[in-house]
Parts: sequence; C-alpha cells; structure tokens
Amino acid sequence: MIYDTDPYLEPWKEAIDSRHARILGCLGKLARGGKLTNAVNNHLYYPLHREGGEWVLREWAPNATRIYLIGDCNNWKRTSAYAFKPVGEGNWELRLPSLFLSHGSLYKLWVEWPGGGGERIPAYATRVVQDQVTKVFSAQVWDAPAYEWKHPSPGPRPHPFIYECHIGMSGESEGVAGFEDFRRSVLPRVKRLGYDVLQIMALQEHPYYGSFGYQVSSFFALSSRFGTPEEFKRLVDEAHGAGIAVVMDIVHSHAVGNETEGIGRLDGSEDLYCYKGAAGYHPAWGTRCFDYGKDEVKYFLLSNCKYWMEEYHIDGFRFDGVTSMLYWDHGLGRDFGDYGVYFGTGVDENAVDYLALANMLVHDINPDALTIAEDVSGLAGLAAPFAEGGVGFDFRMAMGIADHWIKWIKELPDEKWSPGGIWYELTNKRADEKTVSYAECHDQALVGDKTLIFRLMDSAMYDSMSLSSQSIVADRGMALHKIIRLATAATCGGGYLDFMGNEFGHPEWIDFPREGNGWSYKYARRQWSLADNPDLRYGRLEAFDSEMVHFLKSEKLLSAAPELLVSDEEKQILVFKRENCIFALNFNPQASFPGYGFGAPEGTYAMVFNTDEVRFGGPGRLASDEEHTALPGSPLYLYLPSRCAIVLKKLK
Repeated sequence: MIYDTDPYLEPWKEAIDSRHARILGCLGKLARGGKLTNAVNNHLYYPLHREGGEWVLREWAPNATRIYLIGDCNNWKRTSAYAFKPVGEGNWELRLPSLFLSHGSLYKLWVEWPGGGGERIPAYATRVVQDQVTKVFSAQVWDAPAYEWKHPSPGPRPHPFIYECHIGMSGESEGVAGFEDFRRSVLPRVKRLGYDVLQIMALQEHPYYGSFGYQVSSFFALSSRFGTPEEFKRLVDEAHGAGIAVVMDIVHSHAVGNETEGIGRLDGSEDLYCYKGAAGYHPAWGTRCFDYGKDEVKYFLLSNCKYWMEEYHIDGFRFDGVTSMLYWDHGLGRDFGDYGVYFGTGVDENAVDYLALANMLVHDINPDALTIAEDVSGLAGLAAPFAEGGVGFDFRMAMGIADHWIKWIKELPDEKWSPGGIWYELTNKRADEKTVSYAECHDQALVGDKTLIFRLMDSAMYDSMSLSSQSIVADRGMALHKIIRLATAATCGGGYLDFMGNEFGHPEWIDFPREGNGWSYKYARRQWSLADNPDLRYGRLEAFDSEMVHFLKSEKLLSAAPELLVSDEEKQILVFKRENCIFALNFNPQASFPGYGFGAPEGTYAMVFNTDEVRFGGPGRLASDEEHTALPGSPLYLYLPSRCAIVLKKLK
C-alpha cells in the first residue's frame, strides 16, 4: 500500500484503508456483482436510438409530471402522439414509428413539473446543433451510415509525448477550424514533430465557444461547431494509422449553469444531477457541481466515459478540474502543505469514489488506455494503482513546473537563476506516481497571461524574428526557450506535454471572440506559416523541439529516473544523466566555460545535439561531431558556452 513506501502517510493508514474499502463497496453495488463495464450502459438505454422498427428515447426525470417531444416532426407543438410515458424509477420513455423522425431533423423536450415547465435538451443527446441566426441549441436526429474503422488503437503509451490541441483554433484563417482541417493540415505536422498522443480539448458540446470547452452542456454530444461525428471518427482513425493515440479532455468536474442548454433543473428540481444548495454551485466558475454520491450520477458519468471510448475509439482521458471535484471548497485559496488535507472532512469522498471507479472502468474497457488527472493539490495516491490504495490514474499533471518557470522569468534576473532550485522543482515528484511535465500549456497562452516566448521577448517578437535581424533580446529568448523546454522534457516524470504552436514560440496569445474584442477571431488561431517561413526564427525553434522529442523517444530515456551529476550555483551549471545520456545546461547569461570538468560514468560520449546549433537558431559555437571521454577516476571535460545546453550519448 502507498503508506508502506511513504512514511509520511503512516498516520493516515486507517483513512487510506477505509477509503479503499469504501470504493470496493461502491464498486460492488454499481457492478451488481459482475464487471463494472457490463453494468454501465446508460449511453445505450437513454439516447434517441432505433429498436427494431421504432425510435426510442428515454429520460431520467423523477420530478417531471409530463414530458413531450417537440421539434420539426410536429411543428414544435405538444401533442399526445409525442408524449412520454413513465416507466418506473423516475424514467420516462417515448416510442415512435420509424417514419416519424428523419436524419437531420431538430427536436427538444418540453418538460413539465409542479409549478412550472420549459424546453430542455435531452441529457443523453448525442448530437446538438446551434441555429446560426437565433443562436438557439437543439438536439438533432443523426442517422448516418456507420463509420468503417480502418486502424486499430496504437497500443500503450507508458511515456506519452502529448500534443495538446484545440480543433477550432487550429486553423490559420480567422474563424472556427474543423475536424477535416485539422486532419489534413495539423495531424501530419504532429506526426512529423514526433508527438505520439493528441490531447484534444473542447470536444463535448458547450454553448460558449470562449469557455475553451470547459463549460459543458451536453456531455454525450460531440461539439457540432467542428464538424460531424463521421469527420471526427476519420480524424481519430487516421491518427491511429499514424501511430498517434487520441486522449480527450473530459469535463466531469462541473456542468454549465445554462438551464435551457444544460442538465441543471432538467426536471425542475435543483438536485437532479447536482448537489442541493451551495454545494451544487461553483462560486468561481458560475457552474453546477455534480452530486457524485448519487448512483444515477455515477452511472451518467461512467457511461459518458464508456460512450466516448466505444463510439469514437478514444484512447483515454485527461480529467479536467480534479482539484475542484476532490474538495468541498474546490481548493480555492487553500494551502495544500499538510497531508491531513487529503484525508480530512474537506474532501468530497463521493468524488474520490467516482474517480476511482472511472479509472477502473476505462482500464477495464481498454487496458492500454491513458488517464491523466489535472490536480494542483497533490492528493497522495491520486496516480497510484487502486490495489495499492490509490485512485488509479496513470499520470497526474505536474502543474507547478510551469508556474515556477514564470516565477523565475518574472522575479529573478538571469544571473540569479539557481540550477539547484530548478532541479528541485523539476524533479520534486512522488516516487510512486507518474507525472506529465510541461513548460507551458494552454493556460499560459490565454489572453491576460503570457507564453514563455512572450515573457522572454515581449515586443521583440514583432520586429526581431527575422534571421537577418540582430537582437540581444531575441537571442536570449531563443536560447532560454530551448533550454527551458529541454530541461522540462528531459527531467519529466514519465510524460511530456506541449500546447500546439508553443513548440515554435507562437507569437500571439489566445483570445476567443467576445464582446470586448468585437467578436474577433484574430487571436483564436495558429499561424503555422511563421514556422514554415525559412526566413524567420520560428522554424528553428520548431526544429529543435522535434529533435528533442524524437531523441527522448528513440532512446527510451523516460524509462529511468534522471540522476543529478552537477548543481554548480556559482557558475549556474546543471548536469544530469538519464539512462546512457548526459544533459549539460549552462544557464549563465555571460560566462562560457572551456574545459568544464565533472564526474560522469566512464566511457566515450558523442554530442548528439545542442541548443547552440545554427539549425536551431543558435550562434554555432560548438562542433557538433565532438566526442568526449571520461576515464576511470578522471572527470569528463566539456566546453559549455553561455546559455547553452548539450546532449551527450554514451557510445557502446
């Protein structure tokens, strides 16, 4: 168990065992004595589907007194022919002859409850579209021929290199890009760069585009603004054919507050899917919070996971907002420095139960699936196996690393950067849990924040990125951008993540269309042409990122933990090894060190690549074909130019 390997957890042994036993009890109850995956099938029972020669639609709405189907089929009128019938346990059912509904037609529910009523979209709707004139959302009948899959899943990803992306803003033109645009233009780029996992944001339907997909209204509906289900399946299929797994950013931490589009008060009751009272409302996000203690809610969310895996062949999930789920106060303003926080009354144990069950289900459906938790609290055991007292995630996001890079850049002059401090923050991870490291993700690219390249260069991004330009600011930014990403990737705790465009230092922040910017798409896109322009520096940054990713993957370096060799505070030099490779980083902004010696395993080392190379936008101060030998009892000597990182590989 996790307390056997971490002595700090010993005082919480009873709480960990109790949590483990409670989850097992919850599993037995929901699985009804069998396998959990066999008991979780709401996605087959409730949504509009065919049974024989009939259409069948069901809804869980125990507070409802009447439910009607309204839509194109009946001129949006409530009639007895389209009235649902109660079938027990709060469920309602409508059966219609096949001719009553046709592919592409729109529909909604009209739900009545004591003292009121209104239009609602079915909670399990699998297709929802927005009228471009009225901006009203409706469910849509989708009866297209079944997609014929061509490629199997690419297999396990024990050390994923993740390309985080957003379909809508992946195009270069101003507007909303689609699945077909991404498949044709961006997917080949991801393959070329060497990333082997796509982490796609904003796939679940959401009313407000600018929410980045994090305020979901229809959990089973693929966002129609990006295209059709068949187009998304083709994208996933081709990704699999290219050896790229597809992970979905899934939002089970909260639901949109909109009642006509979302699931809040679907049957007029406040607590159908969400907690009653203050616990059911997120004070910072204005959204509704799920009641994870209800079996019906667990089945809803678990079925949601199974649906995306079965229908779209998704290879796993990055669970968003896990901290918000885990704590009754959502972690707002909380200090997580005490282990007691992880096992006290402030934890929503219902959410812990759900997350553990979700991990069991996902890995039961596909043992190679990938699950990642977005959590800032550091909850012990979150990414430890359930059998060892954990919650069962494969990885947790190492969210503090990006914050520390920002802190160093903002608050310290270059000559004050501490290699020991950098090493500590990059490697300070629980030994029994794997993490995904990143220097920056989409969070740092949003308007109101700054990407690393903008923090390093600011206005020089606009006038000094030509290869012919001379700029000390741009030279510094280029050098540190590469060193920071190499340091982060080469020390990562099992996986590495990049947000699309950041690999080449995308110059613009992300600002979705809103009233404050005149509903402009100018900053909700990616300018790939900058990286493709041979006269600009951006392509040199992209070339370095690709070299780094391909090398770390090909050498399987993430299979072993990094080992510190040198932390020289005076000279600002950090040297570490991983497997048979050595990474030597000189953060010093001015001083170069010829003949810098340090202890290293004996052998001859070849320089594989370095950040100083001209092809990576550097000044080319090193000979790329150099070899260096460490003799028994003698140091390994290197020339370490200022603001430069060197990668060495031991020759056999």
